[in-house]
Amino acid sequence: MTLRSPPALFAIATAIWGSTWLAIKFQLGVVAPEWSVAMRFALAALLLAGWCASTRRSLRFDAHAHAFLALQGLLLFGLNYLAVYWAEQYATSGLVAVLFSTIVFMNPIGARFAFGTPLRARMFVAGALGVAGVALLFLPELTQAGQGGSAARGIAFGLASTAIASAGNIVAMRNHAARIPIMSGNVWAMAYGALISALIAWVIGSPWAIDWRAPYLVSLVYLALFGSVVAFGAYLTLLARVGSATGSYVSVVTPIVAMLLSTLFEGYRWTPVAAFGVVLAVAGNWLALAPNRRKRRKGVTPLAPEL
Repeated sequence: MTLRSPPALFAIATAIWGSTWLAIKFQLGVVAPEWSVAMRFALAALLLAGWCASTRRSLRFDAHAHAFLALQGLLLFGLNYLAVYWAEQYATSGLVAVLFSTIVFMNPIGARFAFGTPLRARMFVAGALGVAGVALLFLPELTQAGQGGSAARGIAFGLASTAIASAGNIVAMRNHAARIPIMSGNVWAMAYGALISALIAWVIGSPWAIDWRAPYLVSLVYLALFGSVVAFGAYLTLLARVGSATGSYVSVVTPIVAMLLSTLFEGYRWTPVAAFGVVLAVAGNWLALAPNRRKRRKGVTPLAPEL
């Protein structure tokens, strides 16, 4: 298994994004979410640009390509993350995780409208198992959210972030089909996302600040380098290889990884219901990622990766 194989790409994205839940906790507090998102993706763009320059990957694109890279940045690296940060101000991270896992339904529907990709019943069954499993994993937080209060606003932001991310995935797949290399294209998309987040922060009057303490700075670098450059590189390459329906299942496995890390570092205590939720999610994961022999017989070939 190579680092560019679908299982390896899937593992890289889920392992890193599962750990970013802990890192994001150190981002909240002193710095406004809008500025944290802007600085994260500005730093990620700079780091990725340096890597592209060292490996002699061109960063030159025409105006038409820049328009779609800006759209990808707006959706995937700007509004998506802003909505996630805003959601977690009103709802628990567990509830936001369950909401975001519904992208396993949104992605194939979006791909159907955008590219005419057939809808597979197996993928929807797998998605249902995965979302149910994640919901059981975070059942105490969901019960708390059901008591009312400001959770409704968090739900609205959470669903909005999911829909925006799904649209961003479709644009990313369109850009790959247009032969825009994933990594060098991400330089510009992340830069546009950072600029958009900064503009939104300025418009709504969020004061700029920086937390010079080590936890914030270390988490910022980790989120920029691993959570953005590496994880998104792996994830978008995965989308190009297996399609948005299967690739979106990363959002179901990521919360499980996060809870495993929470068990190690935060003393999370497992219950039989939570354990059964993991079993359901793993079953859905196996069903989603199992080879589709019928698709191979018909000669349907996923887009080839181009880093």
